[in-house]
Amino acid sequence: MLGYLSSEQCNQLLSGVRAAGKQVLSIYRRDFTVETKQDDSPLTEADMASHHALVALLETVTPQVPILSEESGEIPFDTRQTWSRYWLIDPLDGTKEFIKKNGEFTLNVALIEGGEPVFGIVHAPVLGEHGTTWWGQVGEGAWKQADAGVESIQVRTLPDAAVEPWKVVGSRSHGAAEFEAFCADLPANERVSMGSSLKLCLVAEGAADLYPRLAPTCEWDTAAAQAVVVAAGGSVLNAYSLTPLRCNQQDSVLNPYFIVCGERDARWEQALTKALS
Repeated sequence: MLGYLSSEQCNQLLSGVRAAGKQVLSIYRRDFTVETKQDDSPLTEADMASHHALVALLETVTPQVPILSEESGEIPFDTRQTWSRYWLIDPLDGTKEFIKKNGEFTLNVALIEGGEPVFGIVHAPVLGEHGTTWWGQVGEGAWKQADAGVESIQVRTLPDAAVEPWKVVGSRSHGAAEFEAFCADLPANERVSMGSSLKLCLVAEGAADLYPRLAPTCEWDTAAAQAVVVAAGGSVLNAYSLTPLRCNQQDSVLNPYFIVCGERDARWEQALTKALS
């Protein structure tokens, strides 16, 4: 144990996140209203129901740890930069997918220590009969729970592209010319479209090799799944500097463009540099 969270706390959080997922699922299965936030992004009653459930859960399990949620009021950086440890949550990642009812949305909960996501839970309520959950604690490992049970997960070694094409994950809602340019300069590859932070989870479990995100995201979109990826042996890197993505380093909560990988390789690094130039 590295001192992040105890086994008891992990179990409480997993149970609580899945319970919040059931609330979201009950809304998903009926008609619901959609509002528009100030940044023109959509908001549903499921976003807020999950927000309130997750905040209550975290305040119970770790009452002294501050919480930043996508749906909380804005917290000034002057306050946030004093936090050495805090929770970062996206109550409903993939709201557009939720509205489309394609099932590709998640509840994301991340513990941040010194700017680094060190523990994360990503829960997809619709995937499988009882939902699917990925979680990981850096230094201890990563796991996936689906209908078949719980299994340890890890990233995979890049295959020989002449034998098996690399699998590259792209966004279902945010396509970009840079993504196409990146893939065009890779060895043989096939593309997988997916919504929300599920894309990072595919890399974490070895079902995909790369996920270049060459479009805007916020820290709460990625932190939980980043912890899972790192715990599974992979990396989430700033696309320009190829250094680990960090949270709470500036006033803005916007991420730089980034890439998720199981391992570093000069071929995709060169393709990335070219796509961004």
